[in-house]
Amino acid sequence: MLALAVAQRSASLLNFVPDAVSVLPAPQNLSVQSTNMKHLLMWNPVTQPGETVLYCVEYQGEYESLYMSHIWIPSSQCSPTKSLECDVTDDITATVPYNFRVKAMLGSQTSAWSNLEHPFNRNATVLTPPRMEVTEHGLHLVIELEDLGPQFEFLVVYWRREPGAAEHVKMVRSGDIPVHLETMEPGAMYCVKAQALVKAIGRHSAFSQPTCVEMQGESLPLALALFAFVGFMLILVVVLLSVWKMGQLLRYSCCPAVVLPDTLKITSSSQKLISCRKEEVDACAVAVLSSEHLFGVWISQT
Repeated sequence: MLALAVAQRSASLLNFVPDAVSVLPAPQNLSVQSTNMKHLLMWNPVTQPGETVLYCVEYQGEYESLYMSHIWIPSSQCSPTKSLECDVTDDITATVPYNFRVKAMLGSQTSAWSNLEHPFNRNATVLTPPRMEVTEHGLHLVIELEDLGPQFEFLVVYWRREPGAAEHVKMVRSGDIPVHLETMEPGAMYCVKAQALVKAIGRHSAFSQPTCVEMQGESLPLALALFAFVGFMLILVVVLLSVWKMGQLLRYSCCPAVVLPDTLKITSSSQKLISCRKEEVDACAVAVLSSEHLFGVWISQT
């Protein structure tokens, strides 16, 4: 009888609970998927037919837990969010355990907080071999690695594909930038592989699969050099002939050579010209003219 009375009293109290304070189901199955230092918190949806449920995400690091009275900080990316996942990469700034919790919200209704079962540490991230593109440029190998973020460096190993060949190592500080390796031997085959390094967590990925390319031979560069030399010599000859021709034209234009007609050529140092009038035969005038004077008279008459 006592148990029945308690059950009836509880049912009557539930009838007086207003709808405004009714709670939503809490999100379930919280997990963190982390690859190449990109951390994604995920959870199962809270279903409310015809309604859009929002979610609030908060985190608590080691510092907040030990020195700030266990306070929780809202995520910079997901407070609130409609999505079922939250990128918490920017919230995780140290290699220490982090706790996460999520609650659902619909109007004035909220759910209880749902906590991540085990704290997450970024040193558990999965590091994958970097993707890279290898090309041949002249006698250089050119590699371009994918950009995985500012915390990544890359160890590049390359070698000539032949028995007993030595490996060469080059450190690349960032991705998405073409990197030229040292000069290679023409006509030979070279291989390249790379791995990603993260100093913040003291870990590295496995090496990528080797990519091999054959360096171009010398025949094409030598032919290009020969054609360039022949073309240069032809241009030089044309320029020299043009300069000589222009000099000849200027010489004959400014200082032309004048040839006297045979009738004006002087065979002796002087000549006597006798001018006589028809009316006065006995009166004669004798004049001695120079060759320059005779030339001037010829020019004025022509």
